[in-house]
Amino acid sequence: MEIMETEQEKRKSILSPTDDRLFKLLLTSPELRESLADIVAGVIRKPVHNLEVRNNELPTDDINDKQERFDVNCVTDNGQQVNLEMQASRMAELVGGNHENLKNRSIYFLCDLFSTQSIRGRDYNKLARTYQVTFCSYTVFPDRESFINEFTLRNEDGEPLNDAVTIIFVELTKLQKVLEKPIEEMNILEMWSVFLQYVDKEEYRDIVEQIAEAKGEIKMAMETLIHVSQDERERAINRSRRMWQCDYESNMNTSREAGLILGREEGREEGREEGREEGRKEGREEGREEGRKENALETAKNMAADGEPVEKIIKYSGLTREEVEALLLLPIDSNPK
Repeated sequence: MEIMETEQEKRKSILSPTDDRLFKLLLTSPELRESLADIVAGVIRKPVHNLEVRNNELPTDDINDKQERFDVNCVTDNGQQVNLEMQASRMAELVGGNHENLKNRSIYFLCDLFSTQSIRGRDYNKLARTYQVTFCSYTVFPDRESFINEFTLRNEDGEPLNDAVTIIFVELTKLQKVLEKPIEEMNILEMWSVFLQYVDKEEYRDIVEQIAEAKGEIKMAMETLIHVSQDERERAINRSRRMWQCDYESNMNTSREAGLILGREEGREEGREEGREEGRKEGREEGREEGRKENALETAKNMAADGEPVEKIIKYSGLTREEVEALLLLPIDSNPK
C-alpha cells in the first residue's frame, strides 16, 4: 500500500516539459532517442528509424555576434534536418504587435540551419529539406482554428516554389478539440502535444496516461520526466527559472505600463501645447481680422464723409451692403440701383 501511495505522490508533482530546459533534456537524452524519432516522424509525417542529434549552437563568423542555441537540432536517416524549439514564455514584442519577434526568430533559425549545409561537390537541388518547429505555450495565430500552422515557400496564388524549407508553429493552447477525440484517432503530433501541455496537470492525468499506454515512446518520456521531477536539484533549478521568468515578465509589464503612462502624459502635454499654439494662432487671426474690420470701417466712414455713393464704399471698404447702410444709418434697400 505504501508503494502505491508513493508512486501516486510522485505522479502528482511532475515538472512541466514546456520548460525549454526540460524539453531539451527529455528529447536529447540518448535513452530517449526512440521518443525523439517518434515526435520527428509526427512532424515530417514519415517514419524515422534513426537520427542524429547535433550541436545545438549556431556557428558565428564573429566572436561579437550574438550566440544563439537550438533546443533540439537533429538530422534524420533520410537526411532531413529538423530543429525543435519550445517557447514557453512570451517573447518581448511591440505593444499591439503580431508576434513578429517570434516569427522572425523562427525564420532566422530555419535559414541559418538550411544554409549551413555544405554544397561542395553537389548540386543545390541535393540540399536536405529543413524544418523549424516551434511549440508555443501561448497563442500566436488567434484567428486560425488549427493548433498546427505550417508555412512553406509559395507564390501569391498559393502554388509552392518547392518544399525545401518549412516552418511549423504548434500552439499548445488550442488542444481542446484534440482532447475530445478518441485516443486511437489521434495522430502522433496530437498525442505528443497533449503530453507536453498536460502531463504536469493532475486534472488531465488520466488521458495523458492513456496516451502513454497507447504510445510506448511517450510512456518512456513520461517515466523519465517523473524520475527527473523527483530530483531536488532539478526542482530547485525549475523553481529558480520560474521565479526569474515571473520577475522578468513582471518587470516587462511594469516597464510597458510605465511607458504607456509616460506616453499618455507626454501626449496630453503635447495636446495641451498644441491647444495653446492653436489658441495663439486663433487669437492672432482674430486680431488680424478685427484690425481689418476696423480699417474697413474707417475707410467706409471717410468715404461716406466725402459723400461717396454706397456702391463705391462697398467696393473699396470690403464691407457688406448691410454693414455700410448700418454705418450710414440708412434703411436697407433690397433692390439697390
